[in-house]
Amino acid sequence: MLKFDVEKRDGLARVGVIHTPHGDIKTPAFVGAATRATVKALTMKEMRDLGSQAILANTYHLILRPGTELIKEAGGLAEFSSWHGPMFTDSGGFQIFSLPNVKISENGVKFKSHIDGANFEMTPESSMQAQWAIGADIHMAFDHLAKSEKYEDMKVAMERTHAWLDRCVIENKKLAAAAQKKNEPEQYLYAVVQGGTFNDLRAESAKYCASKNPDGFGIGGVFTADGMAEMLKTVNSILPEDKPRHLLGMGQEPIDLFIGAEFGCDTFDCVGPTRMARNGSLYTLDGRINIKNAKYKHDFTPLMSDCDCECCKNYTRAYLHHLFKTDEITAKVLASIHNEHFVVHTVDQIRASLLDDTFHEHKNKFLSRYYHK
Repeated sequence: MLKFDVEKRDGLARVGVIHTPHGDIKTPAFVGAATRATVKALTMKEMRDLGSQAILANTYHLILRPGTELIKEAGGLAEFSSWHGPMFTDSGGFQIFSLPNVKISENGVKFKSHIDGANFEMTPESSMQAQWAIGADIHMAFDHLAKSEKYEDMKVAMERTHAWLDRCVIENKKLAAAAQKKNEPEQYLYAVVQGGTFNDLRAESAKYCASKNPDGFGIGGVFTADGMAEMLKTVNSILPEDKPRHLLGMGQEPIDLFIGAEFGCDTFDCVGPTRMARNGSLYTLDGRINIKNAKYKHDFTPLMSDCDCECCKNYTRAYLHHLFKTDEITAKVLASIHNEHFVVHTVDQIRASLLDDTFHEHKNKFLSRYYHK
């Protein structure tokens, strides 16, 4: 069983440590989205240098390229990518169900590769096998994400997610037993809570997932900040307090991180910060700016004077503006370093504020400044 120590609580919020075979994660923590075994535009060394504690890779993308057998042959994701810290894998369900012409059955999902049109099938069993081959510390159970927001469709997707969880648990136990015989590191399974924006479904899903006694929980689905607090209160009041909870795909907006932490989530991941960075949209404490705007051409100040990332310590807004205007690759690298650093350290500061009992004061001050309220 994955070890998770809770050091302090403030309502549903908590400060803790997740202990994995590749190291500890001090929570709350933002996890770098290394979708294809890399965080876009950044090396693993740059991720370590900017303070990232963990990464999350995507099983769907890694099945397509380079293939999980090759990753296993390389010695697992740690050796293959040179990231030797804690690692998560998402099942890839979100990406698969976002594809056109997906054929869903009780057994699993059939789909075509978006790269070359090759036929694939993903089942709960094959998802577990692929994630064990990738070799991350923490896996997400294969779940069904409804495309429709209708109650009936959400309920069907939730019930299928539960049925698939049962199969993931069985397959995970088989794979864990085989790994133990070979003296290989433990790998852990998170159940995924679904139910969309409907709190009765979320409560039902949380109860079901908790009954399966997984190592932790992913909270899936797409939601807005307005509804997220109520949903997380519902879910995290039900989930056991001694197991970690990961809020899947959230963290592009700082408010998501504050709400997530306040209402009981321990880790977060999102591709948004680096995606925005590649387009010139950069975080500052006073909100996001578009560095490509003409007003930054003669601005010889740092992007953020109180940021200690490589970008802010060494370069000006004018230089970044120039790099984006001339379409230099370095623009995307420096911008990604800054945005990822900003989000990672925003969550680190949330952790520090929970430890010193200033969370609510810190939250109000940060959000008021960032969103100009």
